[in-house]
Amino acid sequence: MPSLFRRLLLVFVACALPLAIVHAADPAVPPTFQEGRDYVRVPTPTPTTTPGKAEVIEMFSYTCPHCHDLEPVMADWLKRKPDNVEFVRIAVAFGSSWEPTARAYYAAEALGVLDRVHQPLFDAIHRDKRKLNTETELAAFFAERGVDPDAFRKAYQSFQTETQLRRGNQLAQRYGVRGVPAVIVNGQYEVRSARILDVVDFLLAR
Repeated sequence: MPSLFRRLLLVFVACALPLAIVHAADPAVPPTFQEGRDYVRVPTPTPTTTPGKAEVIEMFSYTCPHCHDLEPVMADWLKRKPDNVEFVRIAVAFGSSWEPTARAYYAAEALGVLDRVHQPLFDAIHRDKRKLNTETELAAFFAERGVDPDAFRKAYQSFQTETQLRRGNQLAQRYGVRGVPAVIVNGQYEVRSARILDVVDFLLAR
């Protein structure tokens, strides 16, 4: 009897092992990412701005080619992001050459024209190699997309834009961001993987 039991046990293990291997290789199983490799804790965790919601922050610059490459992927993710997740974009200026387009982002946001200029501005800089480094050049670019140049200049130079620019740079410093694009989840983690949005989904699921 014991020998029969041992034979049945071996048969069970032999059958169960392939199932376990198949399950581990199943693409439907969510990936596991590691802290310290795929994401890190930020030096100074910061509460989210929308109570009761998770938050994903993207820090970017229009001058950054990697931000340009990420944009269509991010746009697709935004179409499927959960309703309880708030997405926030922050244009940062790590140097004086980044400041004009960062101001342009906040001006576009204030004027409610981001849908008209956001992707086109990326494309103009990186695909078309246009020089858009000054207020005058950016005002002309916005005018091409139906934005009144005077309204643009007013928003570009406004106290609100100045405040947002300063706040964005301060947040980048607080989070210890060293480059862009930088994605922060819930004010606690910075993604460090090439699979940015897979890691975002992983952290949000936690």
